[in-house]
Amino acid sequence: MGSLLDAFGIQPQLLLAQAINFAVLFGALSYLLYKPVLKTLEERRVVVAKGVEDARAAEEALATADEKASTVVHSAETEAEGIVGRARAEAGVEKAKLVKDAEARAAAIAADAEARAKETAAKTLRESEKEIARLAVLAAEKAMRTA
Repeated sequence: MGSLLDAFGIQPQLLLAQAINFAVLFGALSYLLYKPVLKTLEERRVVVAKGVEDARAAEEALATADEKASTVVHSAETEAEGIVGRARAEAGVEKAKLVKDAEARAAAIAADAEARAKETAAKTLRESEKEIARLAVLAAEKAMRTA
């Protein structure tokens, strides 16, 4: 074996020293570089996983918010329809009341006008009777004078 190593120009002491140097360098790089790089990669993986989880939670919150908004809008529409219905019913009642009041006033005005018309007719009749009586007296007086 020694002749084979000599044939390729390899010195066993140097080979051993290089192997020890390689082991020391491997250990140092592994401790000083590889482990911190793995730690940083793990931290980044955790941050990315947290970001993905936060995105899922935000998506679920958005879906929930959309459902709540839809429910609130539906509730508001239902309430608005109820308010409009009650307002229409109240308006109908108020309209009926106003119509009834107007009809009562119209009937009162008509009754008052009829009473005034009857009073005016009676007054005119009385005045006519007085005038007829006066004219009859005058006619009788004139008939007596000529006779």
